[in-house]
Amino acid sequence: MRIATLGPSGNNHELIAKRYLKMRCSDVGSVVLFTQFEDAFQALMTGQASHVLQCTAHAAHSDCVGRYMHRAYPVDTFIAGSKPLALLAQRAIAQPAHVALQPATRYYADLSRYPAIIEAPTTVAVAEGLLDGRFEAGICAEEVLALAPEQLRMVQSLGPALDTWVMFANSPLLASSPLRLDHKDNDDARCD
Repeated sequence: MRIATLGPSGNNHELIAKRYLKMRCSDVGSVVLFTQFEDAFQALMTGQASHVLQCTAHAAHSDCVGRYMHRAYPVDTFIAGSKPLALLAQRAIAQPAHVALQPATRYYADLSRYPAIIEAPTTVAVAEGLLDGRFEAGICAEEVLALAPEQLRMVQSLGPALDTWVMFANSPLLASSPLRLDHKDNDDARCD
């Protein structure tokens, strides 16, 4: 299995793809990272990847589902937690004037005390901006604090985000798959 997903290295898409290979494929396979999902899906279309992994919370998800309908099929779905997240700030700044975040994390914490919000493409980009001093505060992986404890401080630990993930392939699931609810045999299934 060769999974195409969103980079950069160190982000949650890579983390979850590697977990998937370990748990569902006995650690056999590889992960290829792309800067945008369109390139990952093109790799699937051209055979450079066997699967694409995408978090449904990602802003590009609905566009990709529509754009690749009848060419890229959901073949697996699951719930997985991200790296533990945190709201971090520069130690030298008592009250940061701005907070950086990846848009999907906007409501993970009360940000009302920050006059400005800066959007970044990934939580990895937020971490890089915090470490190089471009951002006064930001939501990123909590592990970043250990990289610069003299520079950064914990404002709030947020824990992992639980997201729904979808694995795509070139061929659809069989109609009889238990993952498909549109099969007539599944019409009689009941939860009592």
